[in-house]
Amino acid sequence: MEQQASSSGASSSSQAPPQSQPSFDDCLKLLRGERDEQRLAGLLLVTKFCNKDDHAAIRKVYDAVGPQFLHRLLRTGMGKGSDGPGDNRDAYLQLSITVLAAFCRVPEIAASEDMVTKIPLIVEIMSTKAGSPIIEECYEFLFLVSAANEEGVKTMYESAGLHVVASQMSILPDGSHMIELAMKLVQIILIKLPSENVYSEHPADLSMVVAAVAKQFAVLQNALKFEALHLLSTILSNSYSVPVYDALRLMKNDVWSTNMRIGIVAILQNRVAPSHKLQALILAESVISIVGEGWLIGEMNLTNSQDSLPADRCILLVLESSRVEIAVLLNDLAYLKYEASKEPSNKENILVKQRNLGIAFSLVEKIIKLISSFGGEESTANAVISESTFTKIISGLNETIGVVLDYLRDAKEHGQMKGDDLLAAVRVIGSYLAEAPHACKDKVTALLGYMLSIEGEDELSPFYSICFLLPMLCQITLKTGGCKILASSGALREVVGCLIALIEQNNYTYEDNGSIFLACDTVLNLLLKREQIKIPSDDSSFIRLLVALSHWAEGTDDASIVMMASSICSLILELKSEEALLNHPDFAAGNITSLSKLIGRSFAMCGQDLMSDDAKAEVDLFQIISSDKLSRAHALFHFDMFHRNLVHLMRILDI
Repeated sequence: MEQQASSSGASSSSQAPPQSQPSFDDCLKLLRGERDEQRLAGLLLVTKFCNKDDHAAIRKVYDAVGPQFLHRLLRTGMGKGSDGPGDNRDAYLQLSITVLAAFCRVPEIAASEDMVTKIPLIVEIMSTKAGSPIIEECYEFLFLVSAANEEGVKTMYESAGLHVVASQMSILPDGSHMIELAMKLVQIILIKLPSENVYSEHPADLSMVVAAVAKQFAVLQNALKFEALHLLSTILSNSYSVPVYDALRLMKNDVWSTNMRIGIVAILQNRVAPSHKLQALILAESVISIVGEGWLIGEMNLTNSQDSLPADRCILLVLESSRVEIAVLLNDLAYLKYEASKEPSNKENILVKQRNLGIAFSLVEKIIKLISSFGGEESTANAVISESTFTKIISGLNETIGVVLDYLRDAKEHGQMKGDDLLAAVRVIGSYLAEAPHACKDKVTALLGYMLSIEGEDELSPFYSICFLLPMLCQITLKTGGCKILASSGALREVVGCLIALIEQNNYTYEDNGSIFLACDTVLNLLLKREQIKIPSDDSSFIRLLVALSHWAEGTDDASIVMMASSICSLILELKSEEALLNHPDFAAGNITSLSKLIGRSFAMCGQDLMSDDAKAEVDLFQIISSDKLSRAHALFHFDMFHRNLVHLMRILDI
């Protein structure tokens, strides 16, 4: 640097009278001066000698001026100093911020405690100087110090740095260096600090970040677009992100979700790295979880832009990309599980691919849920989606479900009965078959028994796999052919066991109650066609179901529960002999009393017109109970402990 300065002076001497030019060493002497005026002069001159990439020269300048003077200069610029002319405050502030940002380009200086202690002051300046020219260098200072020292991240967070950055991001110029630095600052906070704290303490701030970054994701067409994608997927896919979801739902302006759609479509329809497409799918899954499946269909035109895309472009791209991911991931998983060596690295690779597969499956399920509403009168999709698009979606889903069934067939051939990937496969198949119960009929028929026996990693027996398939089972068993398929699969006992498990849950939810009725309908359909499908009368699971159903109906006035339970119990009693009931270890005297009360209550509800208008839809169940009540009464009459209860009921009901 000194040689460059002297050669520059020699060149100018040929054109002007010789004059003394200050050297770099002269600047350092000024910076070491006793008076602040000397140091200020040195700082102003040193910019002529120091290149921003010359870390050695910058270090010499920093050592010469000293951290105490820099701190005093900053406070004076903020109006907190005890000396210095007030008229020059803005100039002092500008100089101090510029110099500090320049010094922090040297990692050792940025990581120093002296720089960390200045973070609260810089954050304070940013909070009061929004829109000022010094803001960019404030962002640069915060980023360099936070990247160099983890204590810097903590200090910035504790100084309300996240709130200040989040509140300013929406006004920063699109694609600017400032918005890039702001995004990096948020990313550092999310990486370095505990997620449970950041998400619980700043959900509103993170929602503002999402809204601001979503705009950049939509409008930018450079590398920063991928940074925006990465930050958005990081925020929204975190396991602690529920408060952020809630904050986004409360936003009056939902333009952020439209910007998400625009950005995701841009990623999925262009040639980008597979990892970017996967991140776009992860982000799409998160957005749908916040605003609902209807987000997949909607406008995609930017403000002040003449270009627009069809409203159905997003759903088609998300489906096609998910289908590709599913096909590739299933193929990779099959290879890793059945052909590759059992190295530890392969186990980790399998877990990663299973997680990614879960995202793709979830998106397919959400699309299935959306198209299932297309026929409804209130469906907004009907107005914007064409018949050809609907046909493409159905065709794509059929093909993908076929691929998933092939994966299960391969697993069956390799003796695999347990695995979260297998359970997830059953779930997505069940979601589709609930809407199209006869799709892929041959493959489903061949694999039905196997699918009903699949267990998740943490399950001791099949349960969730049966629950996932109940909507389809309920529909196909309406006909004798479907009942025969289920009976021939050998999984009837598993369905009955699932129903018992659902009933015996202490705190089942509304969704569980829906699953109970689906299982009841399935069992009821089978029992009504018992003669055509030859249900084995010695199956002890039916006796345990009698006990469970009688307990389920106890203590409730819900006519639908009472009628359903009594109907199934009546049909089971026709299958069971007196000896089988009395000798079964799970059937006790109290169960006989409960059954008699249950059937009596069902007669009373219908006979005294105690059912509500909605419950009267269950009148066909009463017909099942009453159609052969005399023969069942005769059969039950021989039970010694049941005799008194039944006679009493018959007198009350005048049977």
